[in-house]
Amino acid sequence: MTPGRTLLVIGIAAVCTFLTRAFPFLLFGGKKELSPAVRFLGNCLPSAIIAALVVYCLRSVSFDAAGWLNGVIQLVSVGIVAGLHLWKRNILLSIGGGTVCYMALLRIVPALLS
Repeated sequence: MTPGRTLLVIGIAAVCTFLTRAFPFLLFGGKKELSPAVRFLGNCLPSAIIAALVVYCLRSVSFDAAGWLNGVIQLVSVGIVAGLHLWKRNILLSIGGGTVCYMALLRIVPALLS
């Protein structure tokens, strides 16, 4: 692509991203009271989305002879994320700690076992 087209694509993506982020504020902003349905969705959707992401991430955990170590590493990392979140209630710490734990275990444990 030419530099002009590249800038055009980036500009269109930036405008679409901005409009997507601004839409809820335009729709629900101001002094209007939220409907009970919107409040209910605001309360239950974050937990439902996190649960769906956990299921999606762990769908391929395998404990067969070839993949048992990776399955254990994944479950230990999920436990670290849950434990850090219950302890500190900090999302960035939980996700960061779980990621560091997973990457470290993925590199260190197989090297120790071989």
